[in-house]
Amino acid sequence: MSTATQANDPIFYKVSEAERILRLSRTVIYGLMRTGRLRTVKEGRARLIPAVALREYAALLEREAGEGL
Repeated sequence: MSTATQANDPIFYKVSEAERILRLSRTVIYGLMRTGRLRTVKEGRARLIPAVALREYAALLEREAGEGL
């Protein structure tokens, strides 16, 4: 990925955007948030998911899949 693309990428995502990116339902996303598997931040009343938290969650899934082998 080029630096220009990275500079234009969002730092935070709304829950609805995370649903689309992770291809998971809203219920599952909120469950992950509640159990701490998906980190979030709060700004005012908005619950936001840092882009790095999405990558960390994907890495967690990959590690867990590797442990099952």
